[in-house]
Amino acid sequence: MVKKLTKHGNSLALVIDRPILDLLKIDPETPLEISTDGRQLIVAPANKSGRRKKFEAAQESAHKRYGKAFRKLAE
Repeated sequence: MVKKLTKHGNSLALVIDRPILDLLKIDPETPLEISTDGRQLIVAPANKSGRRKKFEAAQESAHKRYGKAFRKLAE
């Protein structure tokens, strides 16, 4: 598939067609990793690191355990 870049303010944007987004399970909230091998641009959904997964699990656990206290502190 050949695509052209689209002007977006002072930048250029690459519009990705819906079938490709669906195939890769990418939505507007999906973080993307952009890299290059010096010749090609590679765009892929970012993989969550093990450290990030552990952090999110700890955050969820703390929220379940202390959620009411957090809400009271926020007031």
